[in-house]
Amino acid sequence: MQSLDNNTQVFFELVRAGLWEKGTRLVHYGKVDYEEVMRLSQEQSVVGLVTAGLEHVQDVRVPQAELLQFIGQSLQIEQTNSSMNSFLEIIVGKMRRAGIDTLLVKGQGIAQCYERPLWRMSGDIDFLLSLDNYKKAHVFLQPLAEHINEEDQSRLHLGMTINSWTVELHGTLHTRQLNRVNSVLDAVQEDVFKFGRVRVWRNESTDIYIPAPSHDCFFVFSHIIQHFFGGGIGLRQICDWCRLLWPYRDDIDRRLLEGWLKNAGLMSEWKAFAAFAVHFLGMPEKAMPFYSDTARWRHKATRIAGIIMETGSFGHNSCQDNKDNTSQFSRNIASLWRYTRDTVRLIRVFPVDSVRVWGNMIVYGLRNNL
Repeated sequence: MQSLDNNTQVFFELVRAGLWEKGTRLVHYGKVDYEEVMRLSQEQSVVGLVTAGLEHVQDVRVPQAELLQFIGQSLQIEQTNSSMNSFLEIIVGKMRRAGIDTLLVKGQGIAQCYERPLWRMSGDIDFLLSLDNYKKAHVFLQPLAEHINEEDQSRLHLGMTINSWTVELHGTLHTRQLNRVNSVLDAVQEDVFKFGRVRVWRNESTDIYIPAPSHDCFFVFSHIIQHFFGGGIGLRQICDWCRLLWPYRDDIDRRLLEGWLKNAGLMSEWKAFAAFAVHFLGMPEKAMPFYSDTARWRHKATRIAGIIMETGSFGHNSCQDNKDNTSQFSRNIASLWRYTRDTVRLIRVFPVDSVRVWGNMIVYGLRNNL
């Protein structure tokens, strides 16, 4: 943490306090630029967590004007989440009455693991479906949509906008970065659907089905890796992972999870992010499977922190050079440059997989007229 500047250290301190609802002290950090803390909070999509953290500051008085800005934004997040939950109740009910069974992945399902679910910054609505239900949902939802994106048929992925909400249908959770992960994702998904490995979130009067904890942990972590290698990862996703692991710490089948991670070749990535979660986010060691407190993983955790803060949430900072008003050829060249630049950065953390991902993305780009 010492390599981070003062305001970034305060930012992490407040994220930890909000993530675990614990008291914190800021006096030893000296003067704090709360506008900079707000900027980082927005960039990493964790305004609600930082606001909760500010409520737990025990030794300094946060300036009222800045505190009210955090509270105001968090109340807006709360309103958005309430509206999204209402929409989810309606759309899942409609799909169920049409004979379409679906699982909610990421997003609002993970939010229920937080102490303050409505203060988690919401994103898209992601449904995971069997092949048959994916096809039925594809047909059923299109008449309800204001806008429909082009379908990625290779990954069975279709995004659309319904009542101003972004809804994404997933027939698979495949990644383009590491092909070996996809076969494991398919096996985990098959186990979920074949044996009903789910948990239930009671959203008002509607039961929303979510993957069982062990399965969900693998889905969430593989998604983190997809974004980490694909241009950027934000703190919100890693906080989601931590909050999922914490309440289900006694329910997760560690032997099963270990097998999936090893088969997918992701154990090194897991241990590095586990060290980041413990040292930077205050994740309790006992709740983090396969955590190792060795210098190797602590060094990788520090490098991960630097990459996260440099790229911003979902690669926000690293994608600023890819403007919409440029030609397709220019955007392709910019993407190639960005992947190459990111690979150089990532090699210091995961050297083998970084090069493998770079090669896979070049091949994918060539196949799609890069």
